Formats: sequence, C-alpha cells, structure tokens
Amino acid sequence: MSLEQLRAFLVKMQDDADLRQQVLSASTADEVANLAFGFGYEFSGDELLRISGQKVDRVTVRKQDVPGEYN
Repeated sequence: MSLEQLRAFLVKMQDDADLRQQVLSASTADEVANLAFGFGYEFSGDELLRISGQKVDRVTVRKQDVPGEYN
C-alpha cells in the first residue's frame, strides 16, 4: 500500500511546482516522507530510497550523495 502512496505522491509532485521545490530542498528521504505525510501520503524514507533510479511517470527518483554521510 505505501508503494502506491509513494507513486501517487510523485505524480502529484510533478504538477505542483511549489511541492517539487520543497522536495528538492529536502536533505533526506525521511524529510521527503514527512513532507508527503503532511499532504496525506504515507510512506517511509527507506521506501523512497528503494526506488532510487526508477522512473515514475515523468519523475526519476535519485538518491543524492551528501558529503560526510556514512552508510
């Protein structure tokens, strides 16, 4: 169910310039998930990271490498 929520959020984001800017300004996948939750979409940052490299409609999800971040 949450993967469907994630995909629906990404589709909404592509048509909403303000939302897209908020997502692009987020530092972590968890921040994006929290932002989405405020719009009624429920998924985790881990789920977002798992679809990195995949294209959803017109959005390609890419993990940003942050200097100083350790895995």
